[in-house]
Amino acid sequence: MTKMRQRKRARKLTNLLRTTLAASMAWSVAARAADCPRKGTLGTSRILSVDAATTPRIGLKNFPQTLPLEDHEVVLTFDDGPWPPTTPRVLAALAQECVRATFFLIGKPASEHSALVRWIAADGHTIGHHTWLHRSLMQIPASETREEIDRGIAADEMALHGVATTTPSTPFFRFPGFETTPATLDLLQSRGIAVFGADLWASDWNPMTPSRELKLLTDRLRAARKGIILLHDPKAPTAAMLPAFLRYLKDHHYRVVHLVPAAPRVDFDGVP
Repeated sequence: MTKMRQRKRARKLTNLLRTTLAASMAWSVAARAADCPRKGTLGTSRILSVDAATTPRIGLKNFPQTLPLEDHEVVLTFDDGPWPPTTPRVLAALAQECVRATFFLIGKPASEHSALVRWIAADGHTIGHHTWLHRSLMQIPASETREEIDRGIAADEMALHGVATTTPSTPFFRFPGFETTPATLDLLQSRGIAVFGADLWASDWNPMTPSRELKLLTDRLRAARKGIILLHDPKAPTAAMLPAFLRYLKDHHYRVVHLVPAAPRVDFDGVP
């Protein structure tokens, strides 16, 4: 077998593995949502597959398009974890309402708190990537951007699966501070990794009380009526605010949509 055919076969086997992982994740999340035993919980209304080939860049605050959400549908996303003092409180609030979210993890804390990474996944949430050290990819030398991205992915994958691969099992990525460059956007698109912005947020990087954060977020959601919501699980006010926000969603008839990666297309024609 020539080297070219070996590489082609390896790529297709990698895609098959990603297909299997995506299908397993979707089944697991669906089963968990269906098995939620507490009546009256907010719950997870449906699972939406995201295909980087058709929607490589998502979020109206950053890009021209977002996810195909219906009125009063929201996607919950959390950045900058895992962080032991607060991420468990966020997980507890989500579990109480049988809600699934997407966590964009920073590689260094993921490598330091691998048990917490596995806890996030075990609760049925999706794990995306958020670089190694949360450095701005607009402000560091271009020669360092790939390493910042790949080292973060490898650390997340090591914490989650025990393999330090730069091919993410969930090809979702969010830039720190949404600071993209044409080169980094092209790099991720070429690797089949979907880039997430957001449709609205609580501005929880600013100091504020949980009650102030709740009002800010609900006011913005009333105006937007739907969308990808950005929060930060290492922020104590966000962890404190989250149970009340989930009650707000339930009381005002919002529905939570959970994201999983679309299964990649696998073609084995010509592979012996």
